[in-house]
Amino acid sequence: MQRLNISSGAPWEAKVGYSRAVRIGNIVEVSGTVSVDGEKVIGINNAYEQTKHALAKIEAALVKAGASLHDVVRTRMFVTDISKWEEIGRAHGEFFHGIRPATTMVEVSRLIGPDLLVEIEATAVVPGVVKQV
Repeated sequence: MQRLNISSGAPWEAKVGYSRAVRIGNIVEVSGTVSVDGEKVIGINNAYEQTKHALAKIEAALVKAGASLHDVVRTRMFVTDISKWEEIGRAHGEFFHGIRPATTMVEVSRLIGPDLLVEIEATAVVPGVVKQV
């Protein structure tokens, strides 16, 4: 099967050796995504805004991969303060209310930057038949 790597243009993708998303066949995996634009954190001290921004970045990566939010079957949310679950959940619900993928939200001790509160991964399955090789 053909592999399609999707880049966000972030400089650390080449340094670390990863892609924003990877599509193989009808599966799209989106890497952990945080609320950063360039080197600027969007929504400092605001878990709701950080979640919305990360999910918008995920949506853009899915579109580049020929998918959409409607194809998402799972999200994983890593949060630094689980007491903010309602804010994070509200933002997630705004993107996925009618889609309702399987999801996980877990608290972690920290993310890669001190101002980051949320990191989100997604898995999408694009409708269609996968050809076996």
